[in-house]
Amino acid sequence: MATSKVFDGKLALVTGASKGIGAAVAKGLAAQGAHVVLVGRDVKALEEVEDAIHEDGGTSTIAPLDLTEPDSIGRLVSAISGRWDKLDIMVLAAAYLPTLTPVTQIDAKQFNQALNLNVLATQALLAAFDPMLKRADAARIIGLTSSVGAAPRAYWSAYGSTKAAFDNLLSCYAQEVEKISKIRVAIVDPGATRTAMRAKAYPGEDPETVKPPEDVAAHLLSLLQSDFPTGHRERIEH
Repeated sequence: MATSKVFDGKLALVTGASKGIGAAVAKGLAAQGAHVVLVGRDVKALEEVEDAIHEDGGTSTIAPLDLTEPDSIGRLVSAISGRWDKLDIMVLAAAYLPTLTPVTQIDAKQFNQALNLNVLATQALLAAFDPMLKRADAARIIGLTSSVGAAPRAYWSAYGSTKAAFDNLLSCYAQEVEKISKIRVAIVDPGATRTAMRAKAYPGEDPETVKPPEDVAAHLLSLLQSDFPTGHRERIEH
C-alpha cells in the first residue's frame, strides 16, 4: 500500500523554478506529492529540474516564459485553469537584481527590468490566479523577499525599493482576502543563501560559507504544512 504524502493531490506553482531556491522548493514539493508547475525563462534548466523531479517519482509541468513579457501571465493562467480548477500553493521566487550602484547612478534599463519582474509581475500573478487560489481548500502563498526591502542599505536602492513594493503588495493582498477566503500569505527573507544572485551581489564570497538552497526549501516546506497566520513574516538565519 502506497504511503500518502503531505501534498498529495495539490497543485503548486513556483516562479524562478529553474535554479536556486525556486528549483529546490519545486523538487521538495514534488517529492511530497504535489504536481508542480515550473515557471522560468531557461528552458534547459527547467527541463533539468523536471527530470530530477520525475526521476524521484514526482510529477511536474514546465512553463518556460518571461513573466515580464506582455500577455505571458495571461497565457500561463489560461493554460493552467484549462487543466486544473484550483491552485493550492504559489511560491514567488523569481527576482531580478540590478547592478549595485548609488541612487544617482542607477541604470534605468536594469531598474525597469527589476520593477517589471519584482513588482508588476507579482501583482499580475496575484490578480490572475486569485480565482483559482480562492477555490482551493486552504491556499498558501509564499513570497521570497530581502532584508533590504525593509531596511534600506547603501547601493542596494534599486533592488531594495522593488522588494519594499513586493512586500507591500503581498501584505495588502493578505489583508484583503483574509476575511473572504482561506488563503494565507507569508513573506520570507531566506537570508544568506548559496544562489547565483548572491554570487552576483557578493563576488568575493566563498559560497561554502552560506547555506544551500535546499536548507531554505526545507524550511519553506515546513511552513507550508503549518497553520501560519496570514501576513506572516520571517527571516531564515540558518
